Amino acid sequence: MTLGVYGHGGMPVLVFPSSEGSWHEYDDYQMVETLAPAIDAGRLRLYAVSSDDSESWYGRHRPPHERARRHGLYEDWVMSIAVPRILEDLDDADARLTVTGCSFGAYHAANFALKFPERFEHALCMSGVYDVRFLVDGHHDDWVYFNNPMQWVPLLHGPALDAARRTFITLVCGQGPWETVSLDSTKAFRHVLDVKGIPNYMDLWGHDVAHDWHWWRVQIRYFMHHLIEGTLPWRTT
Repeated sequence: MTLGVYGHGGMPVLVFPSSEGSWHEYDDYQMVETLAPAIDAGRLRLYAVSSDDSESWYGRHRPPHERARRHGLYEDWVMSIAVPRILEDLDDADARLTVTGCSFGAYHAANFALKFPERFEHALCMSGVYDVRFLVDGHHDDWVYFNNPMQWVPLLHGPALDAARRTFITLVCGQGPWETVSLDSTKAFRHVLDVKGIPNYMDLWGHDVAHDWHWWRVQIRYFMHHLIEGTLPWRTT
């Protein structure tokens, strides 16, 4: 798989594409252009990966247990190949990254951040769905469970919960066209995070804000500006 790099310095951000998307999706849909001022100024560096959704969660040609197991292989690639390459590029083996994604990319951002808080300090999740059971026809096994935040996060305890509390989850969602499913899932996931004491913030945008790239460009510009400047008003740590 390809790792796309945009920028030469600044805050490092791992970008997951939307469902079944490729590493160049952020460029194709003008997200990179939207962030160009910060990228060109050396204040923001994006590392974009492709998804494997078409062979995993969205791979209807595979039985459900194989879809979930395939995601496990993708996770291995991200954590054993993509992230080490990013750390090498940063020349900082101890760096913790911000991770972001919209639509199904938001699921990936949240799931990776909570599973690997030693590597991800913040997840910016836009218009996500955080329960993957609808993609496996109700099938349940360990592969599904441990990659479904709405199942495994509620049962976190002990050192694993303490570790998860080191990351911060920002959940963003519009309330307009095509956002109904994401809106319900965002609210439900926020409740889970609150119950477990995992630092988070939910920002619901207006009833005109749709599940589409126009609004994700507006949102990414707003949140990346505040992340770079350290001025997110609701984040105190």
